[in-house]
Amino acid sequence: MEAFVKPPFQNEYWDNKKHGLYVDVVSGEPLFTSLDKYDSGTGWPSFTRPLEPDTVTTREDRTLWMARTEVRSKQAGSHLGHVFPDGPKPTGLRYCINSAALRFVPVEELAEAGYGEYLARFEKAGVFGQSGPSEEGGSSGIDPGRHQVALLAGGCFWGVEDILRGLPGVLDTEVGYTGGSTPRATYAQVKTGTTGHAEAIRVVFDPERLPYARLLETFFRLHDPTTRNRQGNDVGTQYRSAIFTFDEEQRRTAQEVKARVEASEKWKRPIVTEIVAASDFWPAEEYHQDYIRKNPGGYTCHYLRD
Repeated sequence: MEAFVKPPFQNEYWDNKKHGLYVDVVSGEPLFTSLDKYDSGTGWPSFTRPLEPDTVTTREDRTLWMARTEVRSKQAGSHLGHVFPDGPKPTGLRYCINSAALRFVPVEELAEAGYGEYLARFEKAGVFGQSGPSEEGGSSGIDPGRHQVALLAGGCFWGVEDILRGLPGVLDTEVGYTGGSTPRATYAQVKTGTTGHAEAIRVVFDPERLPYARLLETFFRLHDPTTRNRQGNDVGTQYRSAIFTFDEEQRRTAQEVKARVEASEKWKRPIVTEIVAASDFWPAEEYHQDYIRKNPGGYTCHYLRD
């Protein structure tokens, strides 16, 4: 099948942050998993690898006056897109795939749809089952494999996400609410300042390319960690500075980085950044996701300090 190629940033799956399988829209054969999906900045769905090495086939493509490597599904022979050697570790590859050639099956529907054999992958990654999302809580799991997760709060999440998204080694970002008591928190609730939530960003990153300590160093540069419950014109507990840690190693690293920043005396006032254990994270509404990218020149009070 030769699928119509939809424009960048205007296709169904380029910004899909849900977990599940991407299958061939014609044959239904499983092709890619959300666990290998990342934001490449191209506006098309991007993956570091196919589901299995032999899931797809490749061949040389010399259309458009250049040599590229075309990717096709093995069974149906559907044109999926192209693969480029500029992706993140560990593969170094970027499978740039056409949304029109894919159908997405959410992780919670895999068994019913006949893809139950792949559930173990998501359970191991901590995004489904005991340590993943449930009816009673949001996602707070961490991938025990090649990816790690950081959860940070530093004021309005629009600007924080826009800066962190561009760091080499960041694979995915999602803004939302954490640290509060109201389940399934919404913006309308959080903005009142009564739920206890902070506007936060969930960052999936490759620790080989971006160590957690270096990520936190950038975090301390992009906002003012000395203003309690405030960033710029935004005032309220939802705009507090906080690092939400998933384990003892993250807690210890956060304390060490905070101490170094304090000792540097770059800030004239005491640093008030909280370091607390991660709790339920509730994704924000879709219009908040990638806000600055969708609205160039939109409001932000964040920038990188020297």
